Amino acid sequence: MDEVEVYIEVEVNPTESEEKVRKALENMFGNIPVQTKSLAKGSLLTAEAKGLEALTKLYNLLRRERIRDAARGALFEGLSGNTITFYLNKQVAYVGHVSFSKAVAESPLGPIKVQIKCENPRQLIDWLAPKTAQ
Repeated sequence: MDEVEVYIEVEVNPTESEEKVRKALENMFGNIPVQTKSLAKGSLLTAEAKGLEALTKLYNLLRRERIRDAARGALFEGLSGNTITFYLNKQVAYVGHVSFSKAVAESPLGPIKVQIKCENPRQLIDWLAPKTAQ
């Protein structure tokens, strides 16, 4: 597959532990370098990675959780041009599971925002979450 760029951002609210939010990211994406930016209230964690390795942990979780068809729908819903944007529930990620959410209102403490850019996003979705139903 072509060059794949993954960009992740998640807000850490003043009531949350930054360490726990980092753990949620690690549970979804493995050991990726995370930067912290201060905000007026809380902070913002961002991570950037290149290559399919950044998505390997998510790839394996989608199979373990048996939610490839739901994931496929969420990924296609977030497809725009060469970019796939989707959101993951932060609390669910912290306990090592995958739950897709909307940008607002669905995840009380805010979601993890994931953007994936690549030349052929449909091919990437087919790799990450292939159809399971015949």
